[in-house]
Amino acid sequence: MAETPKPPAQATIEWPPAERRRLIGQRISRLDGPAKASGRAKYSYDVNRPGMLHAKLVFSTQARARITAIDTSVAEKMPGVRAIHLILQPGAEVRWVGQEILALAADTEEQARDAARAVQIRYEPLPHFVADVPPEQAGADRLQQLREQTEGDPEAGFQQADVILEGEYGCPVITHCCLEAHGQVTEWNEDNLTVWASTQNVSGLAPQFAQGLQAAGIPVQASQVRVLTPVMGGGFGSKFAADTWGVACAALARKAGRSVKLMLERDQELLAAGGRPSMYARVRVGAKRDGILTAWSSESWGTGGPSTAGTPNLPYVIGAARNPLLPKRSRHTAVFTDIGPARAWRAPNHPQMCLITMCALDDLAAKLQMDPLDFFLKNLQFTERPDVYREELLKAADLIGWRQKWRPREEALRAKGPVKRGLGLSLHTWGGRGHNSNCLVTLHPDGSVEVALGSQDLGTGTRTVIGIVAAETLGLPLEAVTVKIGSNEYPPSGASGGSTTVGGVSSSTRDAATNALNQLLAKVAPALGVPAEQLEAREGRIQVKDDPSRSLTWKQACARLGTTPITATGRTRAELISSGVGGVQMAEVSVDVETGIVRVEKMVAVQDCGLIMDLKTAESQCYGAMIMGICYALYEEKIMDALTGQCLNPDMEFYKLAGIGDIGELVVHMMTGPGYDERGVIGLGEPPVISPGAAISNAVANAIGVRVPYLPLTPDRVLAALEAKGGAV
Repeated sequence: MAETPKPPAQATIEWPPAERRRLIGQRISRLDGPAKASGRAKYSYDVNRPGMLHAKLVFSTQARARITAIDTSVAEKMPGVRAIHLILQPGAEVRWVGQEILALAADTEEQARDAARAVQIRYEPLPHFVADVPPEQAGADRLQQLREQTEGDPEAGFQQADVILEGEYGCPVITHCCLEAHGQVTEWNEDNLTVWASTQNVSGLAPQFAQGLQAAGIPVQASQVRVLTPVMGGGFGSKFAADTWGVACAALARKAGRSVKLMLERDQELLAAGGRPSMYARVRVGAKRDGILTAWSSESWGTGGPSTAGTPNLPYVIGAARNPLLPKRSRHTAVFTDIGPARAWRAPNHPQMCLITMCALDDLAAKLQMDPLDFFLKNLQFTERPDVYREELLKAADLIGWRQKWRPREEALRAKGPVKRGLGLSLHTWGGRGHNSNCLVTLHPDGSVEVALGSQDLGTGTRTVIGIVAAETLGLPLEAVTVKIGSNEYPPSGASGGSTTVGGVSSSTRDAATNALNQLLAKVAPALGVPAEQLEAREGRIQVKDDPSRSLTWKQACARLGTTPITATGRTRAELISSGVGGVQMAEVSVDVETGIVRVEKMVAVQDCGLIMDLKTAESQCYGAMIMGICYALYEEKIMDALTGQCLNPDMEFYKLAGIGDIGELVVHMMTGPGYDERGVIGLGEPPVISPGAAISNAVANAIGVRVPYLPLTPDRVLAALEAKGGAV
């Protein structure tokens, strides 16, 4: 997109200082909140086109096998069946139970489901492996060493240590569980395709559909694919691609000559839509008697299914600094299993690395008989942002009452009664630099304002942030701005992943709105008798900076445009954004040592993310992340049967999530003001979901006096840890 020429400097692009902000940083409710709360918002699942067909997928029933035959003859003759599309051909190999083999479309959802059951697929079974085990139990053909690195002299560091802690920690594979399942509605108009998609990637989806359809023998160009996502029900890293079901849905619509809806059912969602890889590690870490770390060593492994799923960097946060350098050695091995694919899951690999590191360090603090808060404060020199973490640790400690409540492990366990209480903490980090984004701002002669971007709102408040920035820049109330997103016909904007969206869209919107405003100021300057650079937009007026009495209302100013609106483009501007955040979370839990049940009583999140656009939606991100973290800390686990290769809990009855009564009190404090605001905008989506598992695990260890080494912290694991220790005292 060609960049709008800039007139002589008038309004400037820099974020306004705190005293000049009317909207930025305030607690502002979501623009689409009423539509969503009332049910007026239409998600992909709500789209029903005239004459629309319903599609269902047929999945592999084998964990690993070669397809020898696919017989659709019975299904083809069943009532209502209009089209069948093969995703895999005979001779192809399937690698997990739930891999997509074919899709079919029928007049009703019930007819499609019945026809899918009638498809006969024959297999040649192959040896499968679904166990989430250490490398030595997996076999050499299932392993790939991804990283082995040494920094400094860890052996010398261990020799200097007065205390050495050895432990094993980890968390299992968990699945994506988006409230809105994966899927879409597709419709052809001659050679043009429209896709109502549940996607995190509005601007990037069309080329994927074009490529997939071309491979299926359907000639179509990306320019012929229109993607619409006005709202969507969560993705968390799993909805960047067109996927096999998206291409199949479009192919079915082409074959049948009718629109088609294909949304995954819940069991299919848990089997096929990806999961977060497991990660485990054997850790050895040493420290001096005063608590200062001297060395780290870890052997880690995990499975992301049939492919690798990223390489961890251990230790996490503490050990990231180059000066002073914490001597360390780490090695990671990927274990290949036939359990289904991994996908990015909110802060890929960070929750796992955080759990391993923070639990090992908490156990070391216990061995040193130190308060973990003091221990972590002593070792902040090994982080990249020690001053920020110090401020955040002390703030979190104040909010949870750490100094008043914390007791050493054995003292906490000796408390009267079966219910023991404990405290735990964790640190985390993330990047969050804004992605490439383009924005178009239009000022109409009637005074209306439109802001258009090919972005998407995953439920985080992106639409609201765009409106806030535009309204702030133009000196208008928020309701005066119409935000248009969710279509690839708007200027392209990056996918919503990696906490990159808010930085990208806020800076491109600021740029475009500033460019538009400067054009308007140049138009009205003669009417006010001053150069354009002496004008400003403030509280719905264009006024002389030093003499606000000389002004025009916004509508009067726009009326001077005649019949031609102002259009201005903007792009991501590096000077408005930054990257690199810290965060601290603390948890207070109660544990019943007779039943093993863990309850989170209170969690505190203290988080920085630079200049906050909307404090209300920023806090909401942290609340949601803590709830998500409680889920994976206490409940979530993809359970596989080694003999059959089947997932045993692909439903919402046995794939457990937290209910409202499981959450406890949540407290969020955002770090704002001097030292933070001037950094510009930094993404927030991922960071607050990283620490809950580690903080809760450390709190449980503090409560019961022994480490439960693996998540989730289910009653059986808690009781097993107590039994191994010798029971409660």
